[in-house]
This record gives sequence, C-alpha cells and structure tokens, in this order.
Amino acid sequence: MSMIRTTVYLDQEIALALRQLAAVQGRSQAELIRDALATYTKQAVRPAPKGIGKYRSGEPDVAQRAKEILGAAAKRGRWR
Repeated sequence: MSMIRTTVYLDQEIALALRQLAAVQGRSQAELIRDALATYTKQAVRPAPKGIGKYRSGEPDVAQRAKEILGAAAKRGRWR
C-alpha cells in the first residue's frame, strides 16, 4: 500500500490526547490517525460523482450495478 503524506492541524487538547493514546497503546500517532480516518470514511456517505445517470453506456443494468461499478473503480484508484 502506498502512502500519501499530508499535514493535519490539531488543537492542543486533541494533540495531547493523541500523544497519550499513542504512548499507552504503543502505536504511532500516524497509525491512530489512519485508523480513525479509515473508520470514519467507511461509515460516511459519499456522494456519487457528477454525471451519474446522465449518459447512456449501452449496458441495460448499469443503474442497478452502480455501487458495484463505483466500488471496483475506487479499488483500482480511478475514482476518488
């Protein structure tokens, strides 16, 4: 899995809590943040990309398979 570096600004209270949790759990702060974001993004409702339903693909079942198609595209990194 490739990683993308990013910067996150935290208020002092959250930064302290994160440092304490990392120390107690023996994990890095980055690992805790990645796990929290992974959990959040799996539960969050993501909007469908613009254009869904506006074009004809020639395949009759695309609307019924939209989630499957978008999920496969996301796994291949073609939809973010």
